[in-house]
Amino acid sequence: MYFDTHAHYDDAAFDPDRDTLLSSLPEAGVTLVIDPGCDVLSSEKAVALADRYPHVYAAVGIHPEELGGMREEDLERIEALCAHDKCVAVGEIGLDYYWDDTHKEEQKALFIAQLEFARRHDKPVIIHDREAHGDCLDIVRRYSDIRGVFHCYSGSKEMAQELLRRGWYLGFDGPITYKNARKAIEVLEICPLDRLLIETDSPYLSPIPRRGKRNDSRNLRYVVEKIAEVRGLSCEEVAKTAMENGRRLFNI
Repeated sequence: MYFDTHAHYDDAAFDPDRDTLLSSLPEAGVTLVIDPGCDVLSSEKAVALADRYPHVYAAVGIHPEELGGMREEDLERIEALCAHDKCVAVGEIGLDYYWDDTHKEEQKALFIAQLEFARRHDKPVIIHDREAHGDCLDIVRRYSDIRGVFHCYSGSKEMAQELLRRGWYLGFDGPITYKNARKAIEVLEICPLDRLLIETDSPYLSPIPRRGKRNDSRNLRYVVEKIAEVRGLSCEEVAKTAMENGRRLFNI
């Protein structure tokens, strides 16, 4: 049984078959899913999907790429959504200097604001960190009482070791199956099994052999197979441990 801790089923890529796909996931062995929002609209959609499907839960947040389209009242709306019964985290939040390295201070302010209401609501966080490793680490160091996951972890082994010492979890998805995944594999090799989460980032980051096609939670098995291969474990043990980790972090 698989727990996809990061899948964007609110995305327009799923408009043609969203209900059919989500309804079929438990039969395919995917018994839990978290849909993280990236702005107010997608967060509202994630909460609506969580209301509709028993196996789906929501996270709510404003992604750093959405900074330019924010309205003054958006943070208030996101914080209000935190109170929903099936909202289990604040996310997807963080920093992204790949797409925009000209508004770093504004990104940091948005990140910190959302960490503050994660603290107020006692929620874990789902962090997006792309080419902003130093600043992300510096900010989370200030919040020793907050825990969560660095989604699709792409930092160094040394940064991973510090995050792990501080009680954070690391998310692994399709890129660990790619030929150029050397750094991600090094991190996977040192990540304690009780801090490992599996995810798809659907509809993105499809694993080999599905790369280039729309991703969905049924492809978690390829991620699990790669983790099992690297760590010398059975697929069943990896899936079971990741399920337990996800339930513990997100209090499900």
